[in-house]
Amino acid sequence: MKYVQVIEFTTGRIDEINELMDQWLASTDGKRTAVHALQTSDRDRDRTYLSIVEFPSYEKAMENSNLPETTAFAESMAKLCDGSPVFRNLDVLREETL
Repeated sequence: MKYVQVIEFTTGRIDEINELMDQWLASTDGKRTAVHALQTSDRDRDRTYLSIVEFPSYEKAMENSNLPETTAFAESMAKLCDGSPVFRNLDVLREETL
């Protein structure tokens, strides 16, 4: 079953977070299990962002989470945020291409 993680965070340092993401992408090439990601900006809440990351399964997400590069990314990202990121862990029950 597909699995999606949504990470909501606030920051005034989104460019630095994007640089971290680029570094993570390069360092996990061929190792990461995430298959699709979106970074979004909340139009109604200034400096609020959501990252939406898709995995083939919960188990694959945990493999990705356990990568040392992912741990380092998460620690560095948290330092750039205004508070603790909020995680939503979601099993995909239905998917439609519209």
